[in-house]
Amino acid sequence: MNPTTTTTTASVREQWLHQRLALLEREKALSRLSDELAEARRALPWVRMDKRYVFDTPQGPRALGDLFEGRSQLLVQHFMLGPGWEQGCRSCSYMADHTDGMLPHLAARDVAFVAVSRAPLAEIERFRRRMGWNFRWVSSHGSDFNRDFGVSFTPDEVAAQSMRYNFAQQPYANDEMPGVSVFAKNDAGEVFHTYSTYGRGVEVMMGTYRLLDLTPRGRQEEGLDDTMSWVRHHDRYADRPAVKGGSSCCGSHA
Repeated sequence: MNPTTTTTTASVREQWLHQRLALLEREKALSRLSDELAEARRALPWVRMDKRYVFDTPQGPRALGDLFEGRSQLLVQHFMLGPGWEQGCRSCSYMADHTDGMLPHLAARDVAFVAVSRAPLAEIERFRRRMGWNFRWVSSHGSDFNRDFGVSFTPDEVAAQSMRYNFAQQPYANDEMPGVSVFAKNDAGEVFHTYSTYGRGVEVMMGTYRLLDLTPRGRQEEGLDDTMSWVRHHDRYADRPAVKGGSSCCGSHA
């Protein structure tokens, strides 16, 4: 045994523990703040959905209230898949890859889940089969749902860079953007909008990011023009995908 190496290792371990304990206090503070934010989120007023939306589903036309499937809460992923697209957005697909395993746990807490896209149902189903997903995915094609929830924009809005996304007027190059919305239903069957999040808020569905944040190299997105340009559809990764890459369809989700 090399005593110098042993001493050095012990010293580094002692230093690591000291810094880890300091970091733990900050992590606990963040957890408490996250709990406070969740409480404030639940305290937001419920906005009754007076407008009727009809979605195309594999079981036929369904209203928004039908998507609850007997539960009182509904999570909606606004999935970027526009009419005529060859495939869904890579970043939205990254989000969706985390969904199927959560479904029984969400159901156990009275929460239903559905993805909604503006593409026709046949195009949705084709891509869903390719990706092997089982979660419910419906089409809002022909309705105002996507526009009313701030995730679809006209060509004129994109050209003029006059898009209102994430509760602010911002310039984007896409006519579809990601989001997550939450709805509730009362005993009388009335549907209410309770919450929506956009931009980096959609990371709530990206459990892989949470694990990458634990690793020494992290997300490895520094220096990328688009922070998510490394993401691929899960059936398109090479054995060792490059960290640097081209533009993502969702932008940086700033």
